[in-house]
Amino acid sequence: MLVPVNYAQILFPDFSLILIGYLLCRHTALNRSVWDSVEMLVYYFLFPVLLFHSIARSPLDLGAASSLMAAGLAMGVSGIALAYLLPHLPGLRQRIDRREHAASAQIAFRFNSFIGLALAERLGGAQGLQLIAVLIGVCVPLFNVAAVWPMARHGQRGFVSEIVRNPLIIATASGLIANLVGFTIPTWLAPTVSRIGMASIALGLMTAGAGLQARALTQGKVLGVSVLAIRHLLLPLVAWLLAQLFGLGALETTVLLIFSALPASSSSYVLAVRMGYNGPYVAGLVTLSTLLAVASLPFALGVLGGTP
Repeated sequence: MLVPVNYAQILFPDFSLILIGYLLCRHTALNRSVWDSVEMLVYYFLFPVLLFHSIARSPLDLGAASSLMAAGLAMGVSGIALAYLLPHLPGLRQRIDRREHAASAQIAFRFNSFIGLALAERLGGAQGLQLIAVLIGVCVPLFNVAAVWPMARHGQRGFVSEIVRNPLIIATASGLIANLVGFTIPTWLAPTVSRIGMASIALGLMTAGAGLQARALTQGKVLGVSVLAIRHLLLPLVAWLLAQLFGLGALETTVLLIFSALPASSSSYVLAVRMGYNGPYVAGLVTLSTLLAVASLPFALGVLGGTP
């Protein structure tokens, strides 16, 4: 059952943590070097534990969730196709730098999992959390391949190792296997695992705020507008259409709409830097995407989804 809350209640706790992270990074001794370490802790340990626990802790009916998974994958493929198509569109092909596009295409479809998990739990409780965890699980491998491929192709680098070592993919696969074989976390260990999960959401949101920067966006404005329009306008519309097409229920539709309107993943910056691309530009796009989510989430949930 959906929890009837207003948008201030939905968005304020999560975006206030983003703001706190930004202020701490800019105006205290907890500078960027501190948050780089926190981000690694969240990405490589805390968040994978949350993802594993969210998927494994309750029996999963793959048949019942298959429509949501199919809709999520279809939405993801749509975002990837639109992002890849940009340099080939008349009027854009001469105004988009191919190298910048290779690094920035991921902004159109990669998502901030921390915000998604927080919102899904607030709106749908444990069931909403599990549904979006499964959605994240089936889409993360596709999105990571789609993010790495244009950079690897443009820079003539391999990408298989980037995929198989991804902690989110490992956690997702482990969680699904554990769920299907009936593994449950021992009662004595469950409180510890739950607290790790709660810490991952709070710290993940704060690291997103610590990484905000927009100074590098003085160039590539056409590319930036294009990928952000896909992320925050077109994908919510696609998600709404897919929800109707697949006949999703109220909670599944809400989860899919949350998923469609999330800001871009802060790890997009990390990936771009690691593969030798313009990290500050990608970080600027992530910053704008985070700000635009303040509008795109109410648009998706209220205008399209009609959440009370």
